[in-house]
Amino acid sequence: MNDTYIVTGYVLIDDLLKLMDYVDDRRASMSAAEIITVAVVAAKYFHNHHERALSLMQRLGYIPKFSISRFNRRLHDLLTTFWQIMDLLGDLLAQSTVYLIDTMPMPVCKLVRASRCKKVQGSPFYGYCASKDEHYFGWQLHLVCDANGVPFRFQVLPARWDELVPVQELLADLPEGSQVVADKGYISQKDELMVYVNGNVRLIPKYRKNMHGNSQKDAALIRKHRSMIETVNSQLEKMGLQRLHARTNEGVALKVLASLTALSLTNVN
Repeated sequence: MNDTYIVTGYVLIDDLLKLMDYVDDRRASMSAAEIITVAVVAAKYFHNHHERALSLMQRLGYIPKFSISRFNRRLHDLLTTFWQIMDLLGDLLAQSTVYLIDTMPMPVCKLVRASRCKKVQGSPFYGYCASKDEHYFGWQLHLVCDANGVPFRFQVLPARWDELVPVQELLADLPEGSQVVADKGYISQKDELMVYVNGNVRLIPKYRKNMHGNSQKDAALIRKHRSMIETVNSQLEKMGLQRLHARTNEGVALKVLASLTALSLTNVN
């Protein structure tokens, strides 16, 4: 573990909580900033395994003695607050004129167990990942990052939902004049190319082979920046985002938030 990374993360989270006027309960032996920092460290170094991160950080003196059950209860109580922190981090750290948008599969169980899954049920959660040529059951992470791989906005939706469903909401807060590099999944079947126009934000997906090619300028932009989203996906895979162990959907959401926060602190310049 990196001391600078942990301390910097804690200070930033604590400052954001103060900015939100969040006040800890006087009886709490661990602050909200410490609780969230443990979750972020677990994502960064322990594949989102909270108990391992909590135990090691206690032994190293970062935090006081605290049981894993109390930690989990406190963390679940902070779900809404954690979500707000992630939005603030995106506004604060993501600085670019070029952004990247992509999706990542997040299976909740193996396909053979889908009918018995208690977290999610139904046909909307049966998805297909074209890059891996495999079917899966669960969620799909829709993520917008800046050119350095710092998350800006995200949504977690059922796996079967089309990639175009959340795109307008995800791009709505981008700075005016932004360009968004995307893959073939963000091309409208009807119009061949969907250009999102709201405050002059432009979506630039890569054309399919049976369509007219991208302009030389757009093709060069895609080549320059598209590899970063693959790097981001690789970073999230190493954090265990495609093998999350959580008993509830709230637990899944917390580990996604922790992973994206860890990614923000890793990739910020």
